[in-house]
Amino acid sequence: MNLFYKIAIPVFMLVSSYANAQLKNTQTEIVTVYGSCDMCKKTIEKAATEKKISEAVWDKDSQKLTLTYDTTKTTADALLKKVAYAGYDNEKYLAPSEAYNKLPGCCKYERPAETTANKDNHEGHETLAAENSGQSNTILKDVYRSYFTLKDALVKSDGSAAAKAASELEKTLKAVPMDKMQHAAHMVWMKSLPVLREDAEHIAETNDIKHQRDHFVTLSDALYNVAKAFTTGETIYYQHCPMYNNGKGANWLSLGKEIKNPYYGNKMLSCGNTVETLK
Repeated sequence: MNLFYKIAIPVFMLVSSYANAQLKNTQTEIVTVYGSCDMCKKTIEKAATEKKISEAVWDKDSQKLTLTYDTTKTTADALLKKVAYAGYDNEKYLAPSEAYNKLPGCCKYERPAETTANKDNHEGHETLAAENSGQSNTILKDVYRSYFTLKDALVKSDGSAAAKAASELEKTLKAVPMDKMQHAAHMVWMKSLPVLREDAEHIAETNDIKHQRDHFVTLSDALYNVAKAFTTGETIYYQHCPMYNNGKGANWLSLGKEIKNPYYGNKMLSCGNTVETLK
């Protein structure tokens, strides 16, 4: 057994046992990430670590990153993409040149993929380009479908149908292919996802229409932030009710321009206005 594995296996077991105590539905992988110093270690681990989602430990000598993550919330592919955007080549993604060039001098590791012009060096890697202006919303089509079904149920003041739609929304949130997201859009998604999950869960576990509507407020705010980060294939209207929540107001997303208020239903069906159109 070589020296790396004599060292790596105990470290792997220690990290895994700690991370597994903090995370749920865990999977652990050891992958190659290139770097050169302790500052690299800090940056790499920060890029791949998300509270209650993933833990990461990078070893400078072996150039190995131990990833432990909740498989229902992220993937190794998505985490390695974040590492690449931070400037570090790895076994899956090559960092954008502009990200690598921004690294401090001490962090300018020798890039294995650039040591030769042989194209075989790039086999199995994807070079990440600079971000485009928008990410396609098609990968979220099922999320939107479930959301709009939920919204329609609240318009009808149907707590049972709303709970069923929210349960379906929970499933679609888990099925989103995060590895297909561009970096900027993925960051927005990961920030919004915990709120979306929590509110969908609360709405799904009750038929109390008031409780459901209260959580629909923050659910809609979170989904709006997501919609702003992704280009849409169809027109979505961002609408506002000025009276809900003791006059503080509340928003929602709709496929139709006509106001159908999900916070009051038939009591004040047309109360509200369109404040923004997303395309």
